Amino acid sequence: MSPDFLNNHHSDEIAAFLAIASQGSFVGAGRQLQRHPTVVSKRLAAMEKRLGVRLVERSTRKMRMTEAGIKLEQRLRAAIELISEAQQQAAQSAREVRGTLRLALPAAMGRRWIGPLLAEFLKVYPHVSILADYSERLVDIIDDGFDAAIRIGELQDNRLIARKLSDHRRILCASPAYISEHGMPLTPQDLVRHNCLRFSGLASFPQWRLYRGNALQTVSPKGNMTANDSEALLAAALADAGILGAGDWLMAGDIAAGRLVHVLADWQLDTAGGVYLVRPSAKFPSAVVVAFKEWIESKFIPAPPWSN
Repeated sequence: MSPDFLNNHHSDEIAAFLAIASQGSFVGAGRQLQRHPTVVSKRLAAMEKRLGVRLVERSTRKMRMTEAGIKLEQRLRAAIELISEAQQQAAQSAREVRGTLRLALPAAMGRRWIGPLLAEFLKVYPHVSILADYSERLVDIIDDGFDAAIRIGELQDNRLIARKLSDHRRILCASPAYISEHGMPLTPQDLVRHNCLRFSGLASFPQWRLYRGNALQTVSPKGNMTANDSEALLAAALADAGILGAGDWLMAGDIAAGRLVHVLADWQLDTAGGVYLVRPSAKFPSAVVVAFKEWIESKFIPAPPWSN
């Protein structure tokens, strides 16, 4: 059926025609549709004129369906049954946690913290398949067809429904061996005398903006390694190469193990942000998306996984 065939006027005509077929009279059809019989008659006449065929033979005493009318009724009722079945299947799929979940994940955090947890989600929901895309590129989850994404920092796209999972802080760290050899910076300006490992994806790159309460100091750090991959920079920091500025989620484990030490601990690199689960729309989310939302939220309670 073309969209034109399904416009409001035509649906009224179809309803009138099917009511006449089932009730056998305009009076009965009007009673079923809660319309005056003359309205039902006019809709049938309009349908016959539009289709160019007689569907019902009328006389002063009775009416009967023509052969064309009988065939049309059969096909319309079959079509209505298919539409009803399709709607039931759609409603059922909205209740069942099954299907494919397309996720956009930040590359480093996704590999380090989200990816290892996904197997657990799939064990809980065995009828779900995950298609995960790991990238530091900020994908357009609406245009690219993703069901959900994990975002770090500050959100810009107001078309998205966001749920904050945790706070996000960027900090400075270095290995104990580097600090032993080069000394501990005491102020942000001391950083210019150090080898700094710089993440090119930082919003303020090549500068570092350091905040302490309402105080802001901006420095232009120098260093022999710049990369768009924070894990590569972390490896360099662990190899005593310099001072790294990155998210606390990246370095928390190494700080706890003593492999890294916090530098300028009372200062924060860049503005405060968050870790968010974002979705294209809150209207009629699938059961898979709802299940993933509830599950990922539970992994950040009472604290994000890198804090445990």
